[in-house]
Amino acid sequence: MQPVGPYRFTHMLGTCPAGKAWAAIDGQGRFVTIAVLNAAVANVPGWREAFVGTANGLAQAPGGQPFAYADFSAAEPWVAYPAEAGPGAERLFRALGQEYQPVPVEGGASAPVSGIPQQVSGVPQQVSGIPQQVSGVPQQVSGVPQQVSGVPQQVSGVPQLTSGPPPAPWALHAGPPVVPDPTPAQPVADEPQSPAAPSADVAPPHDPFAGPVRRIRPSEPPKRRTGLWVKVAALALVVAVGSGVGVWALTPDEPAGPSAPPTVGATAFPTAAAVDPPLKPWAQAAPYSPEERALAVAAPALIFVETVFTGYVRDAKTNAPVRATPITFTRRCSAFVVTPDGHALTSSACVKPTQETARQIALDTVARMLVREQKLAPAQVQEYIRTNMGTTKFTGIDPGTEPGTQIRGQLNTAKGNLTTEPAIPAQVVRALPPETGNIALIKFARGSLPVVELNPSATLAEGSSLLILGFGTADDDFRTATYRPRSKLVGITGTGRRGAESISRINQDIGTSSHGGIALDPSGRVAGMIDQDQARPDRANRVIVPSSTLNALLGQAGTANKLGDSDQLYRKALDAYFAGQHSTAIAQFDGVAQASPGNLLAKAYRQNAVERQQNESEPSDQSVWPMVLLAGAGGALAVGLIVLVVMLVRRRRDV
Repeated sequence: MQPVGPYRFTHMLGTCPAGKAWAAIDGQGRFVTIAVLNAAVANVPGWREAFVGTANGLAQAPGGQPFAYADFSAAEPWVAYPAEAGPGAERLFRALGQEYQPVPVEGGASAPVSGIPQQVSGVPQQVSGIPQQVSGVPQQVSGVPQQVSGVPQQVSGVPQLTSGPPPAPWALHAGPPVVPDPTPAQPVADEPQSPAAPSADVAPPHDPFAGPVRRIRPSEPPKRRTGLWVKVAALALVVAVGSGVGVWALTPDEPAGPSAPPTVGATAFPTAAAVDPPLKPWAQAAPYSPEERALAVAAPALIFVETVFTGYVRDAKTNAPVRATPITFTRRCSAFVVTPDGHALTSSACVKPTQETARQIALDTVARMLVREQKLAPAQVQEYIRTNMGTTKFTGIDPGTEPGTQIRGQLNTAKGNLTTEPAIPAQVVRALPPETGNIALIKFARGSLPVVELNPSATLAEGSSLLILGFGTADDDFRTATYRPRSKLVGITGTGRRGAESISRINQDIGTSSHGGIALDPSGRVAGMIDQDQARPDRANRVIVPSSTLNALLGQAGTANKLGDSDQLYRKALDAYFAGQHSTAIAQFDGVAQASPGNLLAKAYRQNAVERQQNESEPSDQSVWPMVLLAGAGGALAVGLIVLVVMLVRRRRDV
């Protein structure tokens, strides 16, 4: 059996008509059990859906069986369960109504089974016509279940976890091996019993075997065939060495590592500082999971945006300034880069709010100045704004001009009020008002920024889940706050409209600065943009604008979403990393880091790949020898079996 995904199989645990259970180990040395559905069964209508529905049902039931990783779209769908959670693969097959047969262990006993679950309702009861042996392809599958739609809400008959740790199928069997006695038991000769003494008046009968001459002579022992055994041993040695050399010669070379592999002397400290990205996908989600990969793909393109507005609050009739000094206020949000030359999408409310919104914020700023000057009570702030909204306007330095704006963006970790490097200036290219989308296209004055890919055909269905990504802070002081990327898995609770455009509503958010952030699909593409819910009193960031609307804005502006060369290389490096090809991943991450210095995750994943390569002892000069030794041992065993058959045939002829 070939390895599945990020796992390496160690041995088979059991079989059933629909599939097999395997013991495996992941790239970090953790043990799992994997349930693999046979390809022939998976191709029968209804079986793949039943396999998916049962795995999800067991994972969501109280006290159920959550899985670590799965690939339901593979030719042979599979699900991996942590070993410490018990025999998960066995439970899945039994929940499908299969007659599971553990693979016998040493001594002829079967592996112990604990906590056998009862049948799951709505799952196929049996598979008839499928051969019971482990090898071979099932010929026919009957009793196909009805298609499983959605995720099952309840699984009947799921067992409670048994006390005590589950048996580890890969553990060494306890107890010393039984060694047979090298000295065979010698047969005991049956000595003839002397006949009873005859009476004096009765003559004993004639005994033809009672004569003193021994009539049956034992045959001579066969001559020792020392020469034959020497020839056999020499032949076995030649076959073993020849098989090993043949395998070594035919084994393909592993991909070459980077041109300058990382080396650290025994007495030297590393010269490069460890990379510490603000968002660590492997810590936000299960390692090697689809969630980790989606975050790894999209997070580098997320960028923090700060817009500073400067202008005057004027009387609408006379154009006289309400205050002699200009009014300045700041808006902070998230954005994501969509073209290699620096175009990014964000919320219009952040970079180009409506005149009404800008005037309301400016009046709030004036009111709080009056509070500090003790000219207005704190409780009168809202009344001051309401009273002056209809009699004022917010303009630039001259009446009739737009307020001044300065837009800057920061990758990775961001600081508020930063006007110098690493802050990147930007300008608004096109913006849509709230009633037609509330989205804006801006362009940063720098290229080679990491880019994320849009998915215009993404479906935002009510009841489904989304992974959202945006900036947030835990600091109380707005002036000196530090912002970092955050992620959260949320659910879609309903839909709505903004004019002619549709929107979706979600049940959670990740902070006030997350509007303009990303809603991801499982592949790490943009399914939509996070925005404010204008129907809520708190205007929380719980609306998703679909990616189709975002793509339409790019078309109106005469540009298009496109990945750069470094973005494509980064995705190839992630593919190699998640497949366990660490040497390839290291070389490709190096190329990404040089072409796109702002992609800290490329450097971080390179660092992870180096560490895992060292832990797994990946060099090719070590990995070939186990195969060579196994091939040699197999050849010697084959010769031994042939010799044994020849000796048995000769012995029968001699008899």
